[in-house]
Amino acid sequence: MCPILPTDHSQDANVPASDVWRPQGGLPGCRGVAENVPFEIETRNLTKDFGHRQALRGVGLELVAGEFLTIIGPNGAGKSTLLRCIAGLSKPTRGQVLLRGQPLDPSATEMRRRIGLVSHETLLYDDLTAVENLRFYGRMYDVESLDSRIDGLLRRLGLHRRAHDPVRTYSRGMQQRLAIARALLHQPSVILLDEPYTGLDEQATEQLHEILRTMESGDQTLIMTTHNLNTVVEVGSRLAILVDGRLAYHAAERPLSLEGLSALYREVIGAGS
Repeated sequence: MCPILPTDHSQDANVPASDVWRPQGGLPGCRGVAENVPFEIETRNLTKDFGHRQALRGVGLELVAGEFLTIIGPNGAGKSTLLRCIAGLSKPTRGQVLLRGQPLDPSATEMRRRIGLVSHETLLYDDLTAVENLRFYGRMYDVESLDSRIDGLLRRLGLHRRAHDPVRTYSRGMQQRLAIARALLHQPSVILLDEPYTGLDEQATEQLHEILRTMESGDQTLIMTTHNLNTVVEVGSRLAILVDGRLAYHAAERPLSLEGLSALYREVIGAGS
């Protein structure tokens, strides 16, 4: 993993230096700058307006393959809007999203294949079984060896014993695990998780911790938003705090303690308000 640190973009009038962060070139194992390999995911001066309100204000991110960024911030900070723009579900007012150096084109099938999204809603059909749901989405993406892929994911996520039960009979935690299976089905290189812990009890939260830890050890690039500060000290390799649509804080490592994170969060939110 490469550290992500502030980068001087003072020569670029459209991108505030404080709002962009990237891996530094020349460090062992780093891609991107050092090896002239495109970043897995990049946003440039990402801005989103809703009428007179700015939900995003020139956000710049650059992540290499295999990194896990956790984004926290108060309600209305722009976290979900940022993920929707990265996923191609919302068009930015200004700025760009790039995948491996190419501008995001939501209409391009190959671009869509690179992204998996877990949103507030599970995007599952209650009357269908787990297998039927995954077959439906797998056919949309022309997933090869689909039944084998489905069986492997359901076993990996601990759902294989309920594979043929209607989703409406699942607990919230089981539905969330199935939603993750749906997002992983087509083997995307980028996984976006928008508040995946919402509505989970303690047992389901710990199960999701374990799933994310496993995902973190792979080559996929993950971006997760959450309100749960406990989560930030449990999973992820990088931390960002979004305040009023701006990237107010970013760090190369996640906090080591909940107490330290809570103090930092209060300080950043107070400074940004």
